[in-house]
Amino acid sequence: MLKRLAAALFAGAALSAAALPVSAAVDNNLPVRWNSGGAVWSTNLDAFTTFIKTGDITDRGLASGISRSGWTADELRAGLSKTYSVDLLGVSRFLNSDAGVKFLKNQTRSYFPYWTMTTYAVEALRSAIIADAVDGQISSAGIMAALPTDFRLADTCNTYDGKQNVCAEGKCQGEAQCTSLLSWYVFLPACVQANQVADVAAAPGAAPTQAPVRGLW
Repeated sequence: MLKRLAAALFAGAALSAAALPVSAAVDNNLPVRWNSGGAVWSTNLDAFTTFIKTGDITDRGLASGISRSGWTADELRAGLSKTYSVDLLGVSRFLNSDAGVKFLKNQTRSYFPYWTMTTYAVEALRSAIIADAVDGQISSAGIMAALPTDFRLADTCNTYDGKQNVCAEGKCQGEAQCTSLLSWYVFLPACVQANQVADVAAAPGAAPTQAPVRGLW
């Protein structure tokens, strides 16, 4: 039964990605397109994978992102690769709840699909998190690899400021750690783990409740 439910949830994540317009429904190879004003520099997934596995920095956009993250390169490598145990159904319950949708909107402040921007930001990020959670574990690197389309970090003409709402109240230190994209990635899976919704059916007579979204305090 659980396997069928897991398969259904994974199919739902795939359908969310398929619902994106044709211009956006492509294989993700550019998880970060650094968009500042009229300039765009794209960092491909291979550059992130190489950095996480070996520490080699082969891309100037990634180098800049690391320097502005508020972390050392080694700290980022550890944070981006760290895995968190999750329950697929619990993650899906949270991300599809009203609180979860609010969380996803908050987490895509300046980081969203390159072509459609905020229009499908919630669906795209939710799809990536659920896809990564299928095996019962999530990580920053896994979520990044599961993005259904290219994403941009936008800092353009006062419309978007290039800052992310890092879900780490009381844990991040300084503006860089509390607003940068790579720091946001470091904390994201822990926040999802903290907010996954337990199966209330396991407790007879228990009424389902939605707790407030928790940061990492």
